[in-house]
Amino acid sequence: MTSIAYSIQLRNNPRNFGAGVSRATYNCCLWNNNSSLKAVYQLKSRFLPAISTRIYCSSAAISVMAEEKRKASFDADKAGVIVKELRQEYNSGKTKTYEWRVAQLEGISRMVDEREKDIIEALNTDLSKPEFEAFVAEINMIKSACKLAIKELKQWMMPEKVKTPLTTFPSSAEIVSEPLGIVLVISTWNYPFLLSIDPVIGAIAAGNAVLLKPSEIAPATSSLIANLFQEYVDNTSIKVVEGAVEETSVLLEQKWDKIFYTGSGRVGRIVMAAAAKHLTPVVLELGGKCPVVVDSDVNLQVAARRIIAGKWSCNSGQTCTAADYVITTIDFASKLIAGLSSELDNFFGKDPLESKDMSRVVNLYHFRRLIKLMEEDGVSDKIVLGGQTDEVQLKIAPTILVDAPKDSAVMTEEIFGPLLPIVTVEKIEDCFELIKSKPKPLAAYLFTNNEKLKKAFVKDVSAGGMLINDTILHLTVDALPFGGVGESGMGYYHGKFSFEAFSHKKAVMYRSFDGDSSIRYPPYTLKKLNLLKSLLSGSIMQIIPALLGWSKE
Repeated sequence: MTSIAYSIQLRNNPRNFGAGVSRATYNCCLWNNNSSLKAVYQLKSRFLPAISTRIYCSSAAISVMAEEKRKASFDADKAGVIVKELRQEYNSGKTKTYEWRVAQLEGISRMVDEREKDIIEALNTDLSKPEFEAFVAEINMIKSACKLAIKELKQWMMPEKVKTPLTTFPSSAEIVSEPLGIVLVISTWNYPFLLSIDPVIGAIAAGNAVLLKPSEIAPATSSLIANLFQEYVDNTSIKVVEGAVEETSVLLEQKWDKIFYTGSGRVGRIVMAAAAKHLTPVVLELGGKCPVVVDSDVNLQVAARRIIAGKWSCNSGQTCTAADYVITTIDFASKLIAGLSSELDNFFGKDPLESKDMSRVVNLYHFRRLIKLMEEDGVSDKIVLGGQTDEVQLKIAPTILVDAPKDSAVMTEEIFGPLLPIVTVEKIEDCFELIKSKPKPLAAYLFTNNEKLKKAFVKDVSAGGMLINDTILHLTVDALPFGGVGESGMGYYHGKFSFEAFSHKKAVMYRSFDGDSSIRYPPYTLKKLNLLKSLLSGSIMQIIPALLGWSKE
Protein backbone atom coordinates (compact mmCIF):
# COMPACT_ATOMS: atom_id res chain seq x y z
CA MET A 1 0.00 0.00 0.00
CA THR A 2 1.40 3.39 -0.96
CA SER A 3 1.15 6.69 0.84
CA ILE A 4 0.84 10.28 -0.31
CA ALA A 5 2.76 13.09 1.35
CA TYR A 6 1.17 16.51 1.18
CA SER A 7 0.82 19.79 3.03
CA ILE A 8 -2.34 21.55 4.07
CA GLN A 9 -2.31 25.34 4.02
CA LEU A 10 -5.01 27.21 5.89
CA ARG A 11 -5.52 30.70 4.50
CA ASN A 12 -7.67 32.84 6.66
CA ASN A 13 -8.25 36.15 8.30
CA PRO A 14 -6.34 36.41 11.60
CA ARG A 15 -9.66 36.84 13.38
CA ASN A 16 -10.57 33.27 12.50
CA PHE A 17 -7.86 31.79 14.70
CA GLY A 18 -7.01 34.60 17.07
CA ALA A 19 -4.34 37.25 17.22
CA GLY A 20 -1.02 36.45 15.62
CA VAL A 21 -2.24 33.41 13.68
CA SER A 22 -2.87 34.13 10.03
CA ARG A 23 -1.58 31.03 8.30
CA ALA A 24 -0.87 27.47 9.26
CA THR A 25 0.72 24.67 7.30
CA TYR A 26 0.39 21.00 8.22
CA ASN A 27 2.58 18.36 6.62
CA CYS A 28 0.91 14.97 6.61
CA CYS A 29 1.34 11.48 5.25
CA LEU A 30 -1.86 9.56 4.58
CA TRP A 31 -2.49 6.11 3.23
CA ASN A 32 -3.80 6.07 -0.29
CA ASN A 33 -7.37 4.91 0.39
CA ASN A 34 -10.87 6.31 0.63
CA SER A 35 -10.26 7.85 4.04
CA SER A 36 -7.14 9.73 2.97
CA LEU A 37 -8.73 13.14 3.41
CA LYS A 38 -10.14 12.55 6.89
CA ALA A 39 -7.43 14.58 8.58
CA VAL A 40 -8.31 17.52 6.36
CA TYR A 41 -12.00 17.24 7.12
CA GLN A 42 -11.33 16.98 10.85
CA LEU A 43 -9.25 20.14 10.71
CA LYS A 44 -11.72 21.88 8.45
CA SER A 45 -14.75 20.97 10.56
CA ARG A 46 -13.18 22.51 13.63
CA PHE A 47 -12.87 25.91 12.05
CA LEU A 48 -15.81 25.84 9.63
CA PRO A 49 -16.92 28.04 8.03
CA ALA A 50 -13.97 30.33 8.39
CA ILE A 51 -11.17 28.69 6.47
CA SER A 52 -10.22 27.93 2.93
CA THR A 53 -8.37 24.65 2.71
CA ARG A 54 -6.25 23.32 -0.13
CA ILE A 55 -4.26 20.12 -0.49
CA TYR A 56 -0.94 20.24 -2.29
CA CYS A 57 0.64 17.02 -3.56
CA SER A 58 3.27 16.20 -6.13
CA SER A 59 0.88 16.28 -9.09
CA ALA A 60 -1.74 18.91 -8.39
CA ALA A 61 -3.49 21.20 -5.94
CA ILE A 62 -6.96 19.94 -5.16
CA SER A 63 -9.38 22.06 -3.16
CA VAL A 64 -11.26 20.38 -0.36
CA MET A 65 -14.47 21.91 -1.64
CA ALA A 66 -13.93 20.23 -4.98
CA GLU A 67 -13.22 16.95 -3.24
CA GLU A 68 -16.38 17.37 -1.17
CA LYS A 69 -18.34 18.01 -4.34
CA ARG A 70 -16.91 14.85 -5.92
CA LYS A 71 -17.75 12.81 -2.85
CA ALA A 72 -21.25 14.24 -2.86
CA SER A 73 -21.98 12.08 -5.90
CA PHE A 74 -23.93 9.93 -3.46
CA ASP A 75 -27.31 10.38 -5.14
CA ALA A 76 -30.80 8.93 -5.11
CA ASP A 77 -29.73 6.02 -7.29
CA LYS A 78 -26.96 4.96 -4.92
CA ALA A 79 -29.23 5.44 -1.93
CA GLY A 80 -31.85 3.34 -3.68
CA VAL A 81 -29.36 0.54 -4.21
CA ILE A 82 -28.45 0.51 -0.52
CA VAL A 83 -32.09 0.49 0.52
CA LYS A 84 -32.79 -2.38 -1.91
CA GLU A 85 -29.87 -4.38 -0.50
CA LEU A 86 -31.05 -3.82 3.05
CA ARG A 87 -34.59 -4.80 2.08
CA GLN A 88 -33.35 -8.02 0.50
CA GLU A 89 -31.36 -8.89 3.61
CA TYR A 90 -34.32 -8.21 5.85
CA ASN A 91 -36.71 -10.18 3.65
CA SER A 92 -34.37 -13.17 3.82
CA GLY A 93 -35.36 -13.48 7.48
CA LYS A 94 -31.77 -13.43 8.70
CA THR A 95 -32.09 -10.38 10.93
CA LYS A 96 -35.17 -11.78 12.67
CA THR A 97 -33.29 -14.67 14.24
CA TYR A 98 -32.12 -14.56 17.83
CA GLU A 99 -28.69 -15.81 16.79
CA TRP A 100 -28.10 -12.95 14.33
CA ARG A 101 -29.24 -10.29 16.77
CA VAL A 102 -27.04 -11.56 19.60
CA ALA A 103 -24.04 -11.91 17.28
CA GLN A 104 -24.30 -8.26 16.25
CA LEU A 105 -24.76 -7.04 19.81
CA GLU A 106 -21.76 -9.09 20.93
CA GLY A 107 -19.80 -7.61 18.03
CA ILE A 108 -20.58 -4.07 19.18
CA SER A 109 -19.71 -4.97 22.76
CA ARG A 110 -16.40 -6.44 21.62
CA MET A 111 -15.79 -3.38 19.43
CA VAL A 112 -16.14 -1.03 22.39
CA ASP A 113 -13.88 -3.16 24.58
CA GLU A 114 -11.15 -3.61 22.00
CA ARG A 115 -11.19 -0.12 20.50
CA GLU A 116 -11.85 2.00 23.57
CA LYS A 117 -8.67 4.04 23.11
CA ASP A 118 -9.55 4.80 19.50
CA ILE A 119 -13.02 5.96 20.53
CA ILE A 120 -11.61 8.22 23.25
CA GLU A 121 -9.11 9.68 20.78
CA ALA A 122 -11.84 10.39 18.21
CA LEU A 123 -14.02 12.11 20.81
CA ASN A 124 -11.07 14.19 21.91
CA THR A 125 -10.35 15.15 18.29
CA ASP A 126 -13.93 16.23 17.65
CA LEU A 127 -14.75 17.90 20.98
CA SER A 128 -11.63 17.87 23.18
CA LYS A 129 -13.74 15.63 25.37
CA PRO A 130 -11.87 14.53 28.53
CA GLU A 131 -11.21 10.81 28.77
CA PHE A 132 -13.23 10.55 31.99
CA GLU A 133 -16.26 12.18 30.40
CA ALA A 134 -15.87 10.15 27.20
CA PHE A 135 -15.85 6.92 29.19
CA VAL A 136 -18.69 7.74 31.58
CA ALA A 137 -21.06 9.51 29.18
CA GLU A 138 -20.46 7.53 25.99
CA ILE A 139 -18.41 4.34 26.20
CA ASN A 140 -19.85 2.98 29.44
CA MET A 141 -23.40 3.83 28.36
CA ILE A 142 -22.95 1.72 25.21
CA LYS A 143 -21.39 -1.11 27.19
CA SER A 144 -24.36 -1.09 29.56
CA ALA A 145 -26.90 -0.96 26.71
CA CYS A 146 -25.25 -3.94 24.98
CA LYS A 147 -24.99 -5.93 28.17
CA LEU A 148 -28.66 -5.39 29.01
CA ALA A 149 -29.86 -6.19 25.48
CA ILE A 150 -27.85 -9.42 25.32
CA LYS A 151 -29.06 -10.48 28.76
CA GLU A 152 -32.74 -9.69 28.21
CA LEU A 153 -33.17 -10.29 24.47
CA LYS A 154 -34.82 -13.72 24.74
CA GLN A 155 -37.31 -12.32 27.21
CA TRP A 156 -38.00 -9.25 25.06
CA MET A 157 -38.59 -11.43 21.99
CA MET A 158 -40.94 -13.80 23.79
CA PRO A 159 -44.63 -13.33 22.92
CA GLU A 160 -46.64 -11.73 25.70
CA LYS A 161 -49.67 -13.81 26.67
CA VAL A 162 -52.93 -11.92 27.22
CA LYS A 163 -56.37 -12.92 28.47
CA THR A 164 -59.31 -13.41 26.12
CA PRO A 165 -62.98 -12.72 26.89
CA LEU A 166 -65.67 -15.33 27.33
CA THR A 167 -67.23 -14.38 24.01
CA THR A 168 -64.20 -15.84 22.17
CA PHE A 169 -64.05 -19.08 24.18
CA PRO A 170 -62.19 -21.31 23.53
CA SER A 171 -59.25 -19.14 22.48
CA SER A 172 -55.84 -17.79 23.43
CA ALA A 173 -54.02 -14.60 22.46
CA GLU A 174 -50.60 -13.03 22.56
CA ILE A 175 -48.69 -9.92 21.54
CA VAL A 176 -45.79 -10.67 19.21
CA SER A 177 -42.97 -8.15 18.85
CA GLU A 178 -41.90 -8.15 15.24
CA PRO A 179 -39.20 -5.99 13.60
CA LEU A 180 -40.36 -3.06 11.51
CA GLY A 181 -38.03 -3.78 8.58
CA ILE A 182 -35.30 -1.38 7.47
CA VAL A 183 -34.64 1.66 9.62
CA LEU A 184 -32.65 4.87 9.24
CA VAL A 185 -30.77 6.30 12.22
CA ILE A 186 -29.57 9.90 11.82
CA SER A 187 -27.20 10.83 14.63
CA THR A 188 -25.85 14.09 16.01
CA TRP A 189 -22.47 15.49 17.00
CA ASN A 190 -22.53 16.32 20.71
CA TYR A 191 -22.30 12.68 21.85
CA PRO A 192 -21.33 11.31 18.46
CA PHE A 193 -20.51 7.78 19.60
CA LEU A 194 -23.29 7.23 22.14
CA LEU A 195 -26.07 8.79 20.08
CA SER A 196 -25.02 6.87 16.98
CA ILE A 197 -24.66 3.42 18.52
CA ASP A 198 -27.37 3.44 21.20
CA PRO A 199 -30.35 3.59 18.79
CA VAL A 200 -28.63 1.05 16.53
CA ILE A 201 -28.47 -1.37 19.48
CA GLY A 202 -32.24 -1.09 19.86
CA ALA A 203 -32.83 -1.51 16.13
CA ILE A 204 -30.62 -4.62 16.00
CA ALA A 205 -32.17 -6.12 19.12
CA ALA A 206 -35.59 -5.71 17.52
CA GLY A 207 -34.39 -7.57 14.40
CA ASN A 208 -34.18 -4.77 11.84
CA ALA A 209 -31.73 -4.03 9.06
CA VAL A 210 -30.13 -0.64 9.79
CA LEU A 211 -28.52 2.28 8.02
CA LEU A 212 -26.66 4.72 10.25
CA LYS A 213 -25.88 8.27 9.17
CA PRO A 214 -23.39 9.74 11.72
CA SER A 215 -22.87 13.48 12.05
CA GLU A 216 -20.38 15.12 9.72
CA ILE A 217 -19.75 17.78 12.41
CA ALA A 218 -17.89 15.11 14.41
CA PRO A 219 -15.85 13.71 11.48
CA ALA A 220 -13.28 11.74 13.49
CA THR A 221 -15.97 9.77 15.30
CA SER A 222 -18.03 9.39 12.13
CA SER A 223 -15.06 7.94 10.26
CA LEU A 224 -14.15 5.66 13.15
CA ILE A 225 -17.68 4.25 13.41
CA ALA A 226 -17.79 3.60 9.66
CA ASN A 227 -14.50 1.72 9.81
CA LEU A 228 -15.31 -0.21 12.99
CA PHE A 229 -18.68 -1.35 11.69
CA GLN A 230 -16.89 -2.81 8.68
CA GLU A 231 -14.91 -4.97 11.08
CA TYR A 232 -17.32 -5.85 13.87
CA VAL A 233 -20.86 -6.21 12.50
CA ASP A 234 -22.68 -7.71 9.52
CA ASN A 235 -22.18 -5.14 6.75
CA THR A 236 -24.87 -6.64 4.55
CA SER A 237 -27.58 -5.74 7.07
CA ILE A 238 -25.97 -2.89 9.02
CA LYS A 239 -24.54 -0.10 6.91
CA VAL A 240 -23.04 3.35 7.49
CA VAL A 241 -23.28 6.30 5.12
CA GLU A 242 -21.11 9.30 5.92
CA GLY A 243 -21.76 12.77 4.61
CA ALA A 244 -23.55 16.02 5.24
CA VAL A 245 -26.78 17.71 4.20
CA GLU A 246 -26.85 16.37 0.66
CA GLU A 247 -26.37 12.76 1.71
CA THR A 248 -28.95 13.08 4.47
CA SER A 249 -31.45 14.66 2.09
CA VAL A 250 -31.01 11.83 -0.42
CA LEU A 251 -31.48 9.23 2.31
CA LEU A 252 -34.65 10.93 3.51
CA GLU A 253 -36.13 10.61 0.05
CA GLN A 254 -36.11 6.82 0.38
CA LYS A 255 -38.83 4.64 1.85
CA TRP A 256 -37.93 3.49 5.35
CA ASP A 257 -39.93 1.56 7.91
CA LYS A 258 -38.82 3.92 10.66
CA ILE A 259 -36.58 6.96 11.00
CA PHE A 260 -34.80 7.76 14.26
CA TYR A 261 -33.40 11.30 14.39
CA THR A 262 -31.43 13.06 17.10
CA GLY A 263 -30.74 16.78 16.72
CA SER A 264 -32.39 20.17 16.46
CA GLY A 265 -36.07 20.95 16.17
CA ARG A 266 -35.47 22.74 12.88
CA VAL A 267 -34.03 19.66 11.21
CA GLY A 268 -36.54 17.48 13.07
CA ARG A 269 -39.33 19.22 11.16
CA ILE A 270 -37.53 18.48 7.87
CA VAL A 271 -37.16 14.82 8.83
CA MET A 272 -40.80 14.55 9.81
CA ALA A 273 -41.98 16.20 6.59
CA ALA A 274 -39.87 13.79 4.52
CA ALA A 275 -41.16 10.81 6.50
CA ALA A 276 -44.76 11.92 6.04
CA LYS A 277 -44.47 11.43 2.26
CA HIS A 278 -44.10 7.68 2.86
CA LEU A 279 -46.20 7.52 6.06
CA THR A 280 -43.00 6.47 7.83
CA PRO A 281 -43.12 6.62 11.64
CA VAL A 282 -40.41 8.64 13.36
CA VAL A 283 -38.68 9.02 16.69
CA LEU A 284 -37.45 12.57 17.15
CA GLU A 285 -35.01 13.17 19.98
CA LEU A 286 -34.75 16.95 20.04
CA GLY A 287 -34.09 19.32 22.93
CA GLY A 288 -35.31 22.62 24.30
CA LYS A 289 -34.71 24.92 27.21
CA CYS A 290 -34.39 22.67 30.24
CA PRO A 291 -35.17 24.57 33.46
CA VAL A 292 -33.54 24.09 36.85
CA VAL A 293 -35.59 25.35 39.79
CA VAL A 294 -33.58 25.94 42.98
CA ASP A 295 -35.41 26.44 46.27
CA SER A 296 -33.76 28.24 49.19
CA ASP A 297 -33.89 25.23 51.55
CA VAL A 298 -31.33 23.13 49.68
CA ASN A 299 -27.86 21.95 50.58
CA LEU A 300 -26.15 24.70 48.59
CA GLN A 301 -22.83 22.97 48.00
CA VAL A 302 -24.41 19.74 46.78
CA ALA A 303 -26.93 21.58 44.61
CA ALA A 304 -24.19 23.73 43.04
CA ARG A 305 -22.01 20.71 42.29
CA ARG A 306 -24.87 18.82 40.69
CA ILE A 307 -25.93 21.79 38.57
CA ILE A 308 -22.35 22.17 37.34
CA ALA A 309 -22.21 18.42 36.64
CA GLY A 310 -25.36 18.76 34.54
CA LYS A 311 -24.12 21.80 32.66
CA TRP A 312 -20.39 22.41 32.25
CA SER A 313 -19.22 18.87 33.02
CA CYS A 314 -21.56 17.55 30.33
CA ASN A 315 -19.78 18.44 27.12
CA SER A 316 -19.51 22.09 28.14
CA GLY A 317 -23.29 22.49 28.05
CA GLN A 318 -23.60 20.95 24.57
CA THR A 319 -26.15 18.43 25.81
CA CYS A 320 -29.85 18.27 25.01
CA THR A 321 -30.73 17.66 28.67
CA ALA A 322 -28.23 20.16 30.09
CA ALA A 323 -29.42 22.88 32.42
CA ASP A 324 -30.46 25.71 30.08
CA TYR A 325 -31.56 28.25 32.69
CA VAL A 326 -32.03 28.44 36.46
CA ILE A 327 -35.00 29.84 38.35
CA THR A 328 -34.56 30.90 41.95
CA THR A 329 -35.81 33.60 44.30
CA ILE A 330 -34.41 37.11 44.36
CA ASP A 331 -33.30 36.61 47.96
CA PHE A 332 -31.44 33.36 47.25
CA ALA A 333 -29.83 34.28 43.91
CA SER A 334 -26.66 35.81 45.33
CA LYS A 335 -26.01 32.78 47.54
CA LEU A 336 -26.55 30.42 44.61
CA ILE A 337 -24.15 32.39 42.40
CA ALA A 338 -21.52 32.36 45.16
CA GLY A 339 -21.96 28.61 45.59
CA LEU A 340 -21.65 27.99 41.84
CA SER A 341 -18.59 30.24 41.62
CA SER A 342 -16.83 28.44 44.46
CA GLU A 343 -17.48 24.98 43.03
CA LEU A 344 -16.54 26.05 39.51
CA ASP A 345 -13.16 27.10 40.87
CA ASN A 346 -12.82 23.70 42.54
CA PHE A 347 -13.76 21.88 39.34
CA PHE A 348 -11.97 23.86 36.65
CA GLY A 349 -9.54 26.18 38.44
CA LYS A 350 -9.21 29.95 38.36
CA ASP A 351 -8.59 29.86 34.61
CA PRO A 352 -11.19 27.44 33.21
CA LEU A 353 -10.05 28.08 29.64
CA GLU A 354 -6.91 26.12 30.46
CA SER A 355 -8.75 23.27 32.16
CA LYS A 356 -8.33 19.83 30.61
CA ASP A 357 -11.57 18.71 32.25
CA MET A 358 -13.95 20.74 30.09
CA SER A 359 -14.80 20.09 26.44
CA ARG A 360 -14.45 22.76 23.79
CA VAL A 361 -17.20 24.16 21.59
CA VAL A 362 -17.56 21.85 18.60
CA ASN A 363 -16.61 24.34 15.86
CA LEU A 364 -16.18 28.00 15.00
CA TYR A 365 -19.74 28.43 13.82
CA HIS A 366 -21.17 27.39 17.17
CA PHE A 367 -18.48 29.31 19.03
CA ARG A 368 -19.51 32.51 17.28
CA ARG A 369 -23.18 31.71 17.78
CA LEU A 370 -22.59 31.55 21.53
CA ILE A 371 -20.54 34.76 21.49
CA LYS A 372 -23.44 36.46 19.72
CA LEU A 373 -25.81 35.31 22.48
CA MET A 374 -23.53 36.88 25.10
CA GLU A 375 -22.95 40.12 23.22
CA GLU A 376 -26.57 40.91 22.41
CA ASP A 377 -27.74 44.34 23.57
CA GLY A 378 -29.08 44.15 27.09
CA VAL A 379 -27.43 40.78 27.73
CA SER A 380 -23.70 41.47 27.98
CA ASP A 381 -24.12 43.66 31.04
CA LYS A 382 -26.01 40.85 32.79
CA ILE A 383 -22.91 38.64 32.99
CA VAL A 384 -21.90 38.20 36.64
CA LEU A 385 -19.40 35.37 36.25
CA GLY A 386 -17.13 34.17 33.45
CA GLY A 387 -17.47 35.47 29.90
CA GLN A 388 -13.86 34.79 28.91
CA THR A 389 -13.32 33.26 25.47
CA ASP A 390 -10.50 31.69 23.48
CA GLU A 391 -11.23 31.45 19.77
CA VAL A 392 -8.07 29.48 19.05
CA GLN A 393 -9.08 26.71 21.44
CA LEU A 394 -12.80 27.25 20.79
CA LYS A 395 -13.39 27.53 24.50
CA ILE A 396 -15.76 29.69 26.52
CA ALA A 397 -15.47 29.90 30.29
CA PRO A 398 -18.49 28.90 32.39
CA THR A 399 -20.63 32.01 32.20
CA ILE A 400 -23.54 33.02 34.43
CA LEU A 401 -25.99 35.79 33.59
CA VAL A 402 -28.71 37.18 35.84
CA ASP A 403 -32.12 38.36 34.62
CA ALA A 404 -31.31 38.70 30.94
CA PRO A 405 -34.19 40.27 28.95
CA LYS A 406 -37.04 37.80 28.48
CA ASP A 407 -37.09 38.41 24.73
CA SER A 408 -33.33 38.03 24.28
CA ALA A 409 -32.00 35.10 22.25
CA VAL A 410 -30.31 33.58 25.29
CA MET A 411 -33.75 33.34 26.94
CA THR A 412 -35.73 32.19 23.90
CA GLU A 413 -33.35 29.84 22.05
CA GLU A 414 -31.79 26.62 23.26
CA ILE A 415 -28.30 27.69 24.35
CA PHE A 416 -26.39 24.44 23.84
CA GLY A 417 -23.20 25.79 25.35
CA PRO A 418 -21.52 26.95 28.57
CA LEU A 419 -23.83 29.93 29.25
CA LEU A 420 -26.27 29.71 32.17
CA PRO A 421 -28.88 32.44 32.70
CA ILE A 422 -30.43 32.78 36.15
CA VAL A 423 -33.97 34.12 36.35
CA THR A 424 -35.13 35.54 39.68
CA VAL A 425 -38.70 35.39 40.97
CA GLU A 426 -40.44 36.72 44.07
CA LYS A 427 -41.43 33.29 45.37
CA ILE A 428 -40.35 29.88 44.14
CA GLU A 429 -43.89 28.88 43.13
CA ASP A 430 -43.69 31.53 40.38
CA CYS A 431 -41.47 29.10 38.49
CA PHE A 432 -44.49 27.21 37.20
CA GLU A 433 -45.85 30.10 35.16
CA LEU A 434 -42.41 30.82 33.69
CA ILE A 435 -41.78 27.20 32.66
CA LYS A 436 -45.27 26.85 31.17
CA SER A 437 -44.72 29.98 29.07
CA LYS A 438 -42.06 28.13 27.07
CA PRO A 439 -42.27 24.99 24.88
CA LYS A 440 -42.18 21.73 26.83
CA PRO A 441 -38.53 20.85 27.61
CA LEU A 442 -36.73 17.55 27.23
CA ALA A 443 -35.89 17.61 30.95
CA ALA A 444 -36.85 19.63 34.01
CA TYR A 445 -35.00 19.74 37.31
CA LEU A 446 -35.99 20.80 40.82
CA PHE A 447 -33.80 21.23 43.91
CA THR A 448 -35.81 21.39 47.12
CA ASN A 449 -36.61 19.63 50.39
CA ASN A 450 -40.22 20.80 50.21
CA GLU A 451 -42.38 17.70 49.61
CA LYS A 452 -45.38 19.78 48.59
CA LEU A 453 -43.31 21.59 45.97
CA LYS A 454 -41.95 18.28 44.66
CA LYS A 455 -45.44 16.90 44.15
CA ALA A 456 -46.65 20.08 42.48
CA PHE A 457 -43.63 20.12 40.16
CA VAL A 458 -44.16 16.52 39.05
CA LYS A 459 -47.88 17.10 38.59
CA ASP A 460 -47.90 20.50 36.88
CA VAL A 461 -44.69 20.66 34.81
CA SER A 462 -44.76 18.78 31.50
CA ALA A 463 -41.35 17.60 30.31
CA GLY A 464 -39.77 14.63 28.58
CA GLY A 465 -38.15 13.59 31.85
CA MET A 466 -37.71 14.96 35.33
CA LEU A 467 -35.20 14.69 38.14
CA ILE A 468 -35.54 15.98 41.70
CA ASN A 469 -32.40 17.17 43.50
CA ASP A 470 -29.98 16.28 40.71
CA THR A 471 -29.44 16.65 36.97
CA ILE A 472 -28.83 14.32 34.02
CA LEU A 473 -28.63 11.06 36.00
CA HIS A 474 -32.12 9.88 35.04
CA LEU A 475 -30.64 9.09 31.60
CA THR A 476 -28.58 6.29 33.13
CA VAL A 477 -31.62 4.36 34.41
CA ASP A 478 -32.43 1.86 31.67
CA ALA A 479 -35.84 1.13 33.21
CA LEU A 480 -36.88 4.73 32.47
CA PRO A 481 -37.86 5.87 28.95
CA PHE A 482 -35.88 8.74 27.46
CA GLY A 483 -37.64 11.03 25.03
CA GLY A 484 -39.31 14.37 24.57
CA VAL A 485 -42.81 15.78 24.53
CA GLY A 486 -44.18 18.50 22.30
CA GLU A 487 -41.37 20.45 20.67
CA SER A 488 -38.70 18.52 22.58
CA GLY A 489 -39.47 15.39 20.59
CA MET A 490 -41.64 12.34 20.16
CA GLY A 491 -41.06 8.69 20.93
CA TYR A 492 -38.61 7.32 23.47
CA TYR A 493 -35.92 4.69 23.95
CA HIS A 494 -33.30 3.24 26.37
CA GLY A 495 -33.35 -0.30 27.71
CA LYS A 496 -36.39 -2.30 26.67
CA PHE A 497 -37.92 0.91 25.33
CA SER A 498 -35.25 0.87 22.60
CA PHE A 499 -36.35 -2.61 21.58
CA GLU A 500 -39.97 -1.47 21.53
CA ALA A 501 -39.16 1.70 19.58
CA PHE A 502 -38.09 -0.45 16.63
CA SER A 503 -40.74 -3.15 17.03
CA HIS A 504 -44.34 -3.57 15.96
CA LYS A 505 -46.68 -5.04 18.55
CA LYS A 506 -48.61 -7.58 16.53
CA ALA A 507 -51.88 -8.85 17.99
CA VAL A 508 -52.30 -12.61 17.48
CA MET A 509 -55.30 -14.74 18.47
CA TYR A 510 -55.61 -18.54 18.25
CA ARG A 511 -58.78 -20.63 18.01
CA SER A 512 -59.51 -24.27 17.26
CA PHE A 513 -62.43 -25.64 15.26
CA ASP A 514 -64.15 -26.72 18.48
CA GLY A 515 -66.81 -24.75 20.32
CA ASP A 516 -68.27 -23.09 17.24
CA SER A 517 -71.45 -21.34 18.40
CA SER A 518 -74.30 -20.42 16.09
CA ILE A 519 -75.02 -17.30 18.10
CA ARG A 520 -72.76 -15.20 15.89
CA TYR A 521 -74.31 -16.32 12.63
CA PRO A 522 -77.57 -15.33 10.89
CA PRO A 523 -80.45 -15.68 11.09
CA TYR A 524 -80.42 -13.32 14.08
CA THR A 525 -83.12 -13.92 16.70
CA LEU A 526 -84.16 -12.34 19.97
CA LYS A 527 -82.96 -15.47 21.78
CA LYS A 528 -79.52 -15.09 20.28
CA LEU A 529 -79.50 -11.40 21.19
CA ASN A 530 -80.47 -12.11 24.80
CA LEU A 531 -77.78 -14.77 25.06
CA LEU A 532 -75.21 -12.41 23.55
CA LYS A 533 -76.17 -9.65 26.02
CA SER A 534 -75.91 -12.04 28.95
CA LEU A 535 -72.47 -13.24 27.81
CA LEU A 536 -71.25 -9.67 27.36
CA SER A 537 -72.55 -8.67 30.79
CA GLY A 538 -70.31 -11.25 32.44
CA SER A 539 -73.01 -12.00 35.03
CA ILE A 540 -73.51 -15.68 35.73
CA MET A 541 -77.04 -14.90 36.93
CA GLN A 542 -77.89 -13.69 33.43
CA ILE A 543 -75.90 -16.27 31.45
CA ILE A 544 -77.53 -19.39 32.99
CA PRO A 545 -81.15 -18.39 32.25
CA ALA A 546 -80.15 -17.34 28.73
CA LEU A 547 -78.46 -20.69 28.09
CA LEU A 548 -81.50 -22.54 29.39
CA GLY A 549 -83.73 -20.56 27.10
CA TRP A 550 -85.79 -19.02 29.91
CA SER A 551 -85.86 -15.66 28.14
CA LYS A 552 -88.88 -15.19 25.90
CA GLU A 553 -88.53 -14.23 22.24
